[in-house]
Amino acid sequence: MNIQENISLKNYNTFGIDVKAKFFVEITGLVQLQKALELKAYPKKFIISGGSNMLLTKDIDALVMHIQLKGITVVEEDEDSVEVKVMAGENWHDLVMWSLEQGYGGLENLSLIPGNVGTAPIQNIGAYGVELKDLFVSCAAMDVKTGELEGFDNEACEFGYRDSIFKNKAKGKYIITSVVLKLTKKNHVLHTGYGSIENELKNRGIVHPTIQDISDAVIAIRRSKLPDPEEIGNSGSFFKNPIISKKAFDKFIKRNPNAPFYEVDENQYKIPAGWLIEQCGFKGKRFGDAGVHEKQALVLVNHGNASGKEILDVAQKIQEEVQKKFKIKIRPEVNIIK
Repeated sequence: MNIQENISLKNYNTFGIDVKAKFFVEITGLVQLQKALELKAYPKKFIISGGSNMLLTKDIDALVMHIQLKGITVVEEDEDSVEVKVMAGENWHDLVMWSLEQGYGGLENLSLIPGNVGTAPIQNIGAYGVELKDLFVSCAAMDVKTGELEGFDNEACEFGYRDSIFKNKAKGKYIITSVVLKLTKKNHVLHTGYGSIENELKNRGIVHPTIQDISDAVIAIRRSKLPDPEEIGNSGSFFKNPIISKKAFDKFIKRNPNAPFYEVDENQYKIPAGWLIEQCGFKGKRFGDAGVHEKQALVLVNHGNASGKEILDVAQKIQEEVQKKFKIKIRPEVNIIK
């Protein structure tokens, strides 16, 4: 096991924050993961995967374990569907592209989401009307104390909006090692309900879209709105879209009749956080090297050498202004490491 010291994590997080790991090891196998967890010489452990959903605000005084478990295998199949086991270190978008190459449907709306497969259930990633839970069968996770693998089915994961058991009562207790997803082989259920997808398909002259068409449309939309982490440090959407009660919504829409919204159910409404932030004047604003993206106010960016603390300060400033102006609390989607 090759344990390195004082390694920069700049290339291991999509914000490009230059903090150091006191100790660092690449994890490429399950036995190696078990052995690393057992290392008494390194009592503190820290897990990093694709680094796409975290904001590092300080050096990590621990053994940073970079999860690089790889592999995609079909575990069950019939005429209509297929269950695919994907190891945690596989890149999410690469998995989506692979599924389309096989003609498997279900993941197309989740194209171009940054990060790796192992972190997808933690966040219950979602986009354009589809969430991971809609395709999720189960995951295997290693207990960090015992080194034993445990299985979690869909119900056991307690999925919610950008939420799961792994963000709550099981937080820090498990390392997800693989995920099983159920995809369609034919009679694909197409999700084109979001207006931006409908408009993109219409602009392309597509009346009867395929799963590939939807993926292409989603990629085009995301690229037009969201910056590439290779070009400018970011973690995608920094905040969750707030969900408010009908009572709060009635007051809000009376004061803001032109505000966009989505009805979750008869008692709850989702307000786009990006719109709230933009109305507070933050879109495209820069505070040193930390700032808000010029095309999408939901995305905080590192223009070069911003520290995690500087980006967090901007996030907190935004939260305060949104609360003050709209009486709505917006919460980070990104995992903040303080």
